[in-house]
Amino acid sequence: MDLVLSEEELLIRDSAAEVLAQQSASAEVRRVLERHAGYDAALWQTLAAELGWCGLGVPEQAGGAGLGAKALVLLMEQMGRRLACVPYFGTAVLAAQGLAQCLREIPDHEETVRWLARIAAGETRATLALSCTAPFDADRIDAVPVVAYETAEGYCLSGALSAVIDGVMADLLLVPARVGDELALFALETTQTGIARRPLPTLDASRPFAAIELESVSVARSACLARGDVVREALTRTAWFAALALAAEQLGGAQQCLDLTLAYTSERVQFGRTIASFQAVKHRCAEMLVAVEAARSAVLGAAAAWDGAQGEPAAAEFADVAVAKSSANDALRYCAQEAIQLHGGVGFTWEYDPQLYFKRAQASGALFGSTQGLLAWLAAHVIDGDSTFAGEIA
Repeated sequence: MDLVLSEEELLIRDSAAEVLAQQSASAEVRRVLERHAGYDAALWQTLAAELGWCGLGVPEQAGGAGLGAKALVLLMEQMGRRLACVPYFGTAVLAAQGLAQCLREIPDHEETVRWLARIAAGETRATLALSCTAPFDADRIDAVPVVAYETAEGYCLSGALSAVIDGVMADLLLVPARVGDELALFALETTQTGIARRPLPTLDASRPFAAIELESVSVARSACLARGDVVREALTRTAWFAALALAAEQLGGAQQCLDLTLAYTSERVQFGRTIASFQAVKHRCAEMLVAVEAARSAVLGAAAAWDGAQGEPAAAEFADVAVAKSSANDALRYCAQEAIQLHGGVGFTWEYDPQLYFKRAQASGALFGSTQGLLAWLAAHVIDGDSTFAGEIA
């Protein structure tokens, strides 16, 4: 497993850090949260259309760069560090990965290629209506709330989606639905008749969610991208990939909490000296650093393992992601909490940034696997000796 960053990967990381430091600084994030409901249109134009970041993980046959998980997690780390208010997670992670997984199994599907090409070109904001609770439940047909039935022209879909990431801004909605006793994946343009979207109030306003109602939405037969086992596998792999990308984002947030704390404690004077000079403060900052670096090792290791699977990740790679996500959950929660404490009396106020990262920590820790849920899954599949899974791990 190679954890050394290539020249190309270093360029991606450094350029992302530079662009986001300029265009998604704290003042700009606050402005977007207050005036634009968590969506920075100018930043999205820069990232998606001008820099082409949405095409990083899109296969080359659909006009993307075809880069692996390692490159994407480096980018996601920087986006988490700056709380970038753009629908990148929904578009480039959920939707693009879901489409790419379908394309791998059905390489000649014109609609799949068309939508991937539009995402890669920055022309379409998209998302996948996937359960956000745990990646190992992504393919449960009984948890899919949308039902579809065949018509003379194609399909008709109805159902209610309770919480869809980036659903308010999406132009394209990928919807898993039950067709009889099997799963199918549909591509819906959100301007279609019968689709109603409602923004949801959330703790972390920098990541908008929407409730979406589908009422007798008619689509052509070509809108069904895949059915059966292909969809089950695509949803499972996409959910685990989303957990990995989210872990990288949390890592970036934890790093920023540490940086903010180091800067503040180096300036705040108490008893005639900066509080950073007190050993108790040094120890707490050191503990934050340990949490950040442990999460970074786990995230990069999981990304390298995912790339090593060459497009066919399975149980072993999912276990690596589970470790990475649980580590990142804990790192961001701990660092955000410590940042508030070490900022003293102003740590929880709106004027200072730690409260923004604390909200992100609380919200992200429940998405695509809580620490408790992921560790329970690991214990059940690894420690308890699931023979198939244990063989892959070995």
